[in-house]
Amino acid sequence: MSGAKTPLIKCPICKKDVPFDGPNMPFCSDRCRIIDLGNWASEKYVISSPATDGELEKESGEIE
Repeated sequence: MSGAKTPLIKCPICKKDVPFDGPNMPFCSDRCRIIDLGNWASEKYVISSPATDGELEKESGEIE
């Protein structure tokens, strides 16, 4: 299948189309890759910790 198109995804920073097998995937360029790294380093992105049973009960109002 030499005529098959490579799927495209959107760069998470600038939203340009990026080939799925591109060298900077999922980014369109080194510039966008560095911007994303800076966002992680400045804590703009945060991964939350898993919720504990007590926190889940508080949110659902099931405290006895």
